[in-house]
Amino acid sequence: MDQFTINLLFVGASFALYIGIAIWARAGSTAEFYAAGRGVHPVTNGMATAADWMSAASFISMAGLIAFTGYDNSTFLMGWTGGYVLLALLLAPYLRKFGAFTVSEFIGSRFYSPTARMVAVICLLVASITYVIGQMQGVGIAFGRFLEIDAFWGLLIGACVVFAYAVFGGMKGVTYTQVAQYCVLITAYTIPAIFISLQLTGNPIPGLGLFSEYQPDGVASGVYLLEKLDQIVTDLGFNQYTTHHADTLNMVLFTLSLMIGTAGLPHVIMRFFTVPKVSDARWSAGWTLVFIALLYLTAPAVGAMARLNISEMMWPNGVTGDAVSVEQIENDPRYDWMATWQKTGLLGWEDKNGDGRIQYYNDANPEMQDLAAANGWAGNELTNFNRDILVLANPEIANLPGWVIGLVAAGGLAAALSTAAGLLLAISSAVSHDLLKGQLTPNMSEKSELMAARLSMVAAIVVAVILGLNPPGFAAQTVALAFGLAAASIFPALMMGIFSKKVNNTGAVAGMLVGLVVTLLYIFLHKGWFFIPDTNSFTDADPLFLTVQSTSFGAIGALLNFVTAYVVSSMTKAPPQEIQDLIEGIRVPRGAGAAVEGH
Repeated sequence: MDQFTINLLFVGASFALYIGIAIWARAGSTAEFYAAGRGVHPVTNGMATAADWMSAASFISMAGLIAFTGYDNSTFLMGWTGGYVLLALLLAPYLRKFGAFTVSEFIGSRFYSPTARMVAVICLLVASITYVIGQMQGVGIAFGRFLEIDAFWGLLIGACVVFAYAVFGGMKGVTYTQVAQYCVLITAYTIPAIFISLQLTGNPIPGLGLFSEYQPDGVASGVYLLEKLDQIVTDLGFNQYTTHHADTLNMVLFTLSLMIGTAGLPHVIMRFFTVPKVSDARWSAGWTLVFIALLYLTAPAVGAMARLNISEMMWPNGVTGDAVSVEQIENDPRYDWMATWQKTGLLGWEDKNGDGRIQYYNDANPEMQDLAAANGWAGNELTNFNRDILVLANPEIANLPGWVIGLVAAGGLAAALSTAAGLLLAISSAVSHDLLKGQLTPNMSEKSELMAARLSMVAAIVVAVILGLNPPGFAAQTVALAFGLAAASIFPALMMGIFSKKVNNTGAVAGMLVGLVVTLLYIFLHKGWFFIPDTNSFTDADPLFLTVQSTSFGAIGALLNFVTAYVVSSMTKAPPQEIQDLIEGIRVPRGAGAAVEGH
């Protein structure tokens, strides 16, 4: 059986499972559509939340960014996992106690203002749509490779699948679908990692193999795997893998932006409205962290081992010997993965000096330039290696069995599609529940509200497909922008809404607008207006403000949000006494309010 057929079997079986679950758990009311009838067990909710949150950025992109940068990109691990601690301690139980359906509803009620609710809807839509771009990017890459079709058609197929189980199932269908998707994606991520860890270190636990002795095929080398990797990448002119090279200020702000962005992401927070009790919200967050840790403790090993495998494949005779030949790439079955990925346009090489070999090295390093001149090299000839393909290509690079490659295909799609469904649900609830029923047509029936939610989801899917064709970076970088926007706009409003009696409606609205607008402008100045190529005024290599890149500015946007809200609130009328009493009630995490239309 050829690889294409195996891929179809794994992807087709997983899709059939997801759609079958969605039909079985179809939502019949708005309570089930938005919050799964508030009857989801904490362990189930924790698994679904992990799938919702571990998107294409975590599954497909993060290990690739770590692999080609090393220690400095461990910020993704620290920021995204640290954010869940914030979420579990500072937000989840209190929001569940309040008993709203959506984040925007909480903000509107707490700040006793329809305007605050509308601004929250805008913030939610901007952050969620930016996030969806990264997910559809991952869908296109995965389908483009494993079904051997153009990325455009990959996006369309993925959009149809998301439509089927998100639009018809709502939160109830999405919850149980995401449990299945978590099982698929964690299995698909860990099995190849275990195989590769055994190949390179003899240790079946990838996280421990990362710090074990390098033993290719069981042959002891006397050096640790990370020492071997450091040696190879520095010999090729790249930065040492295990040391810090990036700007420290930007690194700290980026980590903080990811942390508070995680705690402010609406599609994640919505999951904590689905559990029966306030205590279950805390347990859900705890279980989510456990399920996330299974992937995040494995990702650094996946990145490091893949980088080592790729470097050794490009220099099969060692760095001091000859590079891999074009003939070997074209005829050796171990290199078939390169020809396969070349078809997608995400991997490329060129024999610039015509010597029949492909030299892979850092041609920007002065020492390597001298070596290249002495050897007649004409620059780095591995001209394109998209970071987002590394995890998907990893089983092929390591020459693993075909069924493992098919499993990874299904896992990559599960990761991208599960988060896309959660984001689309957040977008649809913002439009139908907060905008239409909350403001424009408050007397609409439940049936009409469900129809509006599903129609808004369709519109969101169309926008996501269009934007997914021209993303502003690799999947994880695009997602980091969404985290920055959530950090700058939503997180401060939630924190002040729960823990401060002094912030009033005017202050909250002003803070959210300042945080969102300033951060969005900073991103557009660096990534292009509405992410249109070549419309940017600055680059992340030479940023506008100090050394702060666009992906890190969310932390500064959040600070501006807090400061603006407190300054404006101090100059205007204090919140009414009943709102101050409401805050006191929220902060005592006992019991759980039923979902209501407002307070």
